[in-house]
Parts: sequence; structure tokens; C-alpha cells
Amino acid sequence: MVNVIILAALFALAGGWGGVSLRSWDLRRQALARLEAMDDQRAGLRPEVRDGMLSRWLARAGYRKPNAQNIFVGATVACMVLGVVLSQVYRALLLRPLVVAVSNVPGNAGDMLALLLESGSWIVLTIAGFVPTVAVRAARRARVDAIEHDLPLALELFATMAEAGLGFDAALTRIVRAQGSERPLATEFLNFQHDMMAGMSRAQALRQLGRRVDVPSVTTFTSALVQAEQVGASMAETLQHQAVDLRQRRRENALLQAQALPVKLVFPLVVCFLPGIFATTLAPVLFQMVQVANGVLSSGR
Repeated sequence: MVNVIILAALFALAGGWGGVSLRSWDLRRQALARLEAMDDQRAGLRPEVRDGMLSRWLARAGYRKPNAQNIFVGATVACMVLGVVLSQVYRALLLRPLVVAVSNVPGNAGDMLALLLESGSWIVLTIAGFVPTVAVRAARRARVDAIEHDLPLALELFATMAEAGLGFDAALTRIVRAQGSERPLATEFLNFQHDMMAGMSRAQALRQLGRRVDVPSVTTFTSALVQAEQVGASMAETLQHQAVDLRQRRRENALLQAQALPVKLVFPLVVCFLPGIFATTLAPVLFQMVQVANGVLSSGR
């Protein structure tokens, strides 16, 4: 009965989280569809699945092969099977000794620990099933960090070469050669060049670039370039303004993280350091008090 209740609670939490995630993904998909309706061939998305949320999610994490979706689903199924095996091993070998060990804990703490150990197999199964999702999210986070790290320098180079009279395409080629094709931003610029060589207009290629990367700083950069090209503004001034704005935002984010650091340190200080301080300072005093109490009780007898 307890396992059924725990399983129902886990499914309810997963369903709520999945519903919120699906709604947010659907809103983002609709917004991106308004920006660009063309097929994203260079992103590796097949036409029949280009609107699939899973395919877009994997593509933005860097997994753009045609079989990436099948590999992800297969890895998830394999991890769930592995989780079933590990949960059975846990119930057969580890559950009984652990329950016996925590049964001697006084009060309700032992019952709570025993309940937690009883649901350990479901916890193992859930964690194993989410391993591929966590891996893709980590790859996406690393990709975004690499792009945001390389973008300020790329904008500076763009602005410098544009002010020197070099064209946009020639400056982009030099930047790709300078950064190397293994970097995510350079790879996206290379895909942009491929779109241009395939006959796509610069505005459409820029929209495709923002759609593939899906990073706010790159989206702002591409939107500014599209607007500058449409109104006939100076490309050098636009790139210079974008570089200054990006530096200012990075500075503000760094200050915000520095100001939030003391609040984040409260939890590890309270959990990790204060118990050790209390133990080292109060343990001798408590030990002496116990000795005095024992001496008084012994003399009274």
C-alpha cells in the first residue's frame, strides 16, 4: 500500500512537471514559428519532424543527426531497464539489512527512514530513467555557456573589421577561421554561411541562425542585424552597439551573481560548518557536565 501511494505521488509530480514543460515548450515553438517557417535543413531537422519538441530540444543541445531522436528514446528505455534491474537488486540484497539497521533508531525517525528505504527502488528507477534527459540538459547548458563566452569577442572582431571597411561575409569568414570549427558559435556561423551559399537571403539566414541557437544574446544579435539591413543602417555601428550592450549585460550578470553569493552561502554554512563548530566548542563542556552529574549521582548512592 505504501509503495502504491509513493508511486502515485511520483507520477503526479512527474505529470505536473511534464505539463508545465510541455506548455512552455509549446509557447516557445509557436513564437519561433512566427519568426521563421522555413525548414531548418542545416540544423539537421527532418521536414517530417521539424516541429517536434523532442527534435528541436535535441538539436539545440547539439544532437542534430537524423537518428538523434531514436538514440535518445533508446537510451531512455535502456536506462529504465537498467533501473529496474538495479531496483530488484536493491530490494533483494540491500533493503532488508538497511531496514533492520534503521529500526533501532528511537522515535518516529526510524519509521520515516524505513519508509524512505522502502521507496528506494522507485527512486532508483526514476533516477535511472532521467539520466539521458539530464545528460542532454548538461550538453545544452555547456553549449550555451560556450556560445555566450565566444560571442563578445566575435562581436568585437565584427565591429573592428566592419569599421576597417571589411564586408560582413569576409569578416565572418575570418572569425570562423580564428575561432576554429570545433567551437559551437563557429559551427553555427559556418551553417549560416552554408545557408547563404544555398541561396537563402541574409535576413532569412540570420533568422535561421537565431532559431537554431535559441540563446537570448544571439537572438538579439541576429534581430539587430536583420533590422539594420532592412532599414539600411550602418552595419559597423550596429555591431559596435551590440558589442557594448553585450559587455554591459555580462557585467550586470556578474554583479548580480556576486551579490547573490552571500545568500547562497547561508545553506552550506548552516548545514556543514555550524554543526562542526558546535561540536568542537560545546562537546567538552557537555562531557564535563556529564562527568559531574555522574559523580553527584555516585556520591548520592
